[in-house]
Amino acid sequence: MTIAAAIAELSTLLGARLVTSQADRTLHGQNETYYPLTPPDAVAYPETTAEVSQIMAICHAQDCPVTPYGAASSLEGQHLAVQGGVSLDMTRMNRVLAVNAEDLNAVVQPGITRIALNEELRATGLFFPVDPGANASMGGMAGTRASGTTAVRYGTMRENVLALEAVMADGTVIRTGTKARKSSTGYDLTHLLVGSEGTLGIITELTLRLQGIPEATAAATCRFASVQDAVNCVILTIQSGLPMARIELLDHMMVRGFNLYADAGLPEMPHLFLEFHGSKAGVAEQMASFAEIAEDFGATGWRTATRAEDRNALWKMRHSAHYASAALGKGKRLWPTDVCVPISQLATAVVQAQDDAVRLGLTSTIVGHVGDGNFHAGVSVNPEDADEMARAEAFTKALADTALRLGGTVSGEHGIGLGKQSLMNKEHGPAVAYMRAIKQAFDSKGILNPGKMLPPLAMAKAAE
Repeated sequence: MTIAAAIAELSTLLGARLVTSQADRTLHGQNETYYPLTPPDAVAYPETTAEVSQIMAICHAQDCPVTPYGAASSLEGQHLAVQGGVSLDMTRMNRVLAVNAEDLNAVVQPGITRIALNEELRATGLFFPVDPGANASMGGMAGTRASGTTAVRYGTMRENVLALEAVMADGTVIRTGTKARKSSTGYDLTHLLVGSEGTLGIITELTLRLQGIPEATAAATCRFASVQDAVNCVILTIQSGLPMARIELLDHMMVRGFNLYADAGLPEMPHLFLEFHGSKAGVAEQMASFAEIAEDFGATGWRTATRAEDRNALWKMRHSAHYASAALGKGKRLWPTDVCVPISQLATAVVQAQDDAVRLGLTSTIVGHVGDGNFHAGVSVNPEDADEMARAEAFTKALADTALRLGGTVSGEHGIGLGKQSLMNKEHGPAVAYMRAIKQAFDSKGILNPGKMLPPLAMAKAAE
């Protein structure tokens, strides 16, 4: 039983949709961050759930690793085939199967991206609200339990996936959840698969919760003398119950990155980027209430954007944070990381991260979905510089330690993948053993996205 034997069988099954060319393998071995090129042995392009089932049955029989692949926008290497085998490219499974407007849900295939989905929904007056920034696929977003700029108002993928169809390691097809808004039957397999990063099953269909497009939308920006002032403004805003649609923090280094990358022309001070949804009167009231709070924390430079093109330009700039952070590194790669802490501890965590970057001599930006306590740091690194990589690793571990000390988590959005396995024992302790038991029950041969999420046993023993 070998990878080569699996590829031979898959070639018979898929024909030209089983690809072993160097170009395709290289494409599927690339990533947005600092991980080295990791090409799979072959790339499979299924078009139906039945084909995914057949692929998994063959690979299970041959002990061949299978790594799901969507838009490849993950930041912790989740899509990299680190043990070789087959990269399962889901991009051809990209249709909207049903829109149930009366029930506010849609049934989609995993390869459709969030932008393509919302373009198809536009005529219905509905939209899918989860916005991680990148034009990620729905399957990938579910797999990493993605959130993003709108999570403060609409929640993460956890709250917005009602049901799934998935193919198990041996090719068995299961369905979890229903179109109903709640259920009290059995174990919640839907939300076990959401966030499992392709290690428990291959998602082939999702039933998603939709929202009505708001009557009015307005965006705004303002700046502060310090990060503490900006974050404390956010804390009071959330505690006051203002229904913010987006509330994003940019530190002065992130603003400098935007100025370099997009010629933004912003003063290099901490900024908040905001968005308000609701009725026209409601949006005006929300903006006035926020402006009053912000004034108490010394906010200046208040600017609003109500035209769609102006709002889109603002969020396009915000969504380019990854590349704007890289611009500061002058050709270096980016080591991105994120944590999430209780909202009351946010200022402490952000300032500590800034201090740690200075202490370690690193170029780092901070940008965050601070309305729910989640923020990201982007560290510029040269993978060939062992000392700089060691300092970057020390930074990410220090940030994780800060988050855990403050009652938070080592990742609010990016997930674990390759980059944060060593932190799983710190956060979850003995619970990791139960996660390992679940993995064994779902994937006894360990062929589903091997090398991800759970720390190797040697690492687990060292942590004891």
